[in-house]
Amino acid sequence: MNDIAEASHRGRRTLYTYFSSKNEIYKAVIESELNVLYSKLEEVLVRDLPADEKLIMMAFTRLSAIKEVVTRNGTLRADFFRDIWQVENVRKEFDRKEIHFLETIIQDGVDKGIFLLKDARQTAEILHYAFKGLEVPTIRGAMKLDYNKKEDREIIASILFKGIYAKK
Repeated sequence: MNDIAEASHRGRRTLYTYFSSKNEIYKAVIESELNVLYSKLEEVLVRDLPADEKLIMMAFTRLSAIKEVVTRNGTLRADFFRDIWQVENVRKEFDRKEIHFLETIIQDGVDKGIFLLKDARQTAEILHYAFKGLEVPTIRGAMKLDYNKKEDREIIASILFKGIYAKK
């Protein structure tokens, strides 16, 4: 709490007026950052794009925004982020919103004949967890996907829409 008080140019007592513990401060910061991320994804959702292009943009926007959040809040990577269950608990509402966004895009694609699938909700959940699985490699820099690179967009599009089967 001393470090947080010093970094925020506030006294410890002031911090304890609003937060009862260091973990509460971490949660507040994470919730605030998730709201920024949510806004960026919402911007993609409302764009006038075909559903397939919107899904690709959603994937890249999400990964880029998550990397920005972690970079901006590097000091949060300490003890709090080692407790994955605590992080997942804070993320629950964001995850629900993201799945809803993905489902909306997918259902729009089905309605317009871009996609052919049986269950938009389950597909959205699977995509959500697939995107989530790319977070750590993206944050660590092991995966360097860039929306501005045509070949990166094409590989994501190919995996999303064609899968890995050979053409028949």
